[in-house]
Amino acid sequence: MPNKVIFKKKIINFNKKISIPGDKSISIRWLLISSLANGISKAKNLLMSEDVFATIQAIKKLGVKVIINKDACKIFGVGMNGYRYKKNLVINAQNSGTLGRLISGILIDAPIPIKIIGDRSLSKRDFKRVAKPLSKFGASFKLKNNYNLPLIIKGSQKLKPIKFIENRGSAQCKSSVILGAIKTEGETFIKAKKSRNHTELLFKHLKLPIVIKKKKNFDIIKVNKVEQINPINYIIPSDISSGAFFIALTVLSKKSQIIIKNINVNPTRIGFITILKKMGIKVWFLNQKNYKGELIADILIKSPKNIKSINCPSKLNSGAIDEFLVIFLIAAKAKGVSFFKNLDELNKKESPRLKWGAKILKSMGIKVIETKNSIKIFGNPNLVIKKKIVIQKYLKDHRVFMTSVIAALSYGGEWHIHDKDSIKTSFPSFLRIIKKFKN
Repeated sequence: MPNKVIFKKKIINFNKKISIPGDKSISIRWLLISSLANGISKAKNLLMSEDVFATIQAIKKLGVKVIINKDACKIFGVGMNGYRYKKNLVINAQNSGTLGRLISGILIDAPIPIKIIGDRSLSKRDFKRVAKPLSKFGASFKLKNNYNLPLIIKGSQKLKPIKFIENRGSAQCKSSVILGAIKTEGETFIKAKKSRNHTELLFKHLKLPIVIKKKKNFDIIKVNKVEQINPINYIIPSDISSGAFFIALTVLSKKSQIIIKNINVNPTRIGFITILKKMGIKVWFLNQKNYKGELIADILIKSPKNIKSINCPSKLNSGAIDEFLVIFLIAAKAKGVSFFKNLDELNKKESPRLKWGAKILKSMGIKVIETKNSIKIFGNPNLVIKKKIVIQKYLKDHRVFMTSVIAALSYGGEWHIHDKDSIKTSFPSFLRIIKKFKN
């Protein structure tokens, strides 16, 4: 079968209620932390994607037993010091920056060198951002060109606590240092720009030695050594980053509405929703509840009559970093000019996403002015596409693929979108759910 999809017809209207797979960030964190627990942890609704399977393979290589069946995943935790290290051990993070960076923190006490590799896309991404702070604990790191994978970690048995200032808003860097700190005698101090806090919430739920003080623009986090982690049973909430594509489809379609069930609406993850509200789009959280520290709700969205342009505040960037491609797509239909700035991090994802966002919009006929870290989008509420558009050679970035599908179904035209297998990294069932909207 060809590894591409073709769309020739846009969706007119719909009224749907859907469920989507588990949150990728939480799935990977649950796997890694459960591997260090004393005893058996069990999860339901674990995301069954390539990034998650790469994490499972990684902990298996470290001697952790994993059983997956239709309904659940069981991790037989080996304790804080129970990993088995074989000579010439290589961990393949594939396309997962979350796995590659977080496991680097866990492995800073490894007694032998361990090599971390990744696919072509991940191998282009910055790993110095975790190697530099983690080396201060006492471990040593060797990177290709002092920047990229492959990475070789040589752990230390004499780790010392560190002070770390995280000013990018990278939850992966922050979490990597937190996971290094739990192997270290003494208190590690972190001053971190606001970003996703799933690691901290899981630590607090497990009553691990972490103290968090929230300031206006950053958090102060203090972490001490962990002697033991109790097993954790978890029903993984659904992923708002995956839900964003269906929310965008609803916003861009006429006379439509959608309810997405059991979504993680953690305040550090809903920058996307905040931006939508600033663009005049109404969003409702139904049946909201707290689950093991995370906020969960059903999300209701109805098609707006008009979309307002936005001068997007930079403080919302980190909470919407994975949703900006569909935000750009929505801005393309807004009345007026939208401006997004300080988006350097977007070009450090699976592909240079800021460039790809601009490229997709230009191919649609939208006027765009871009710099290396900003984009100005001249919206056209009456845009209808009647030409052929081909999307390919984008480093197999799952979000470029899915954004292109939503553009095709929202704006019309004939779209040939290559590398459909890219969705296996985060959302393998994406096209199956899309079919429900075409009926």
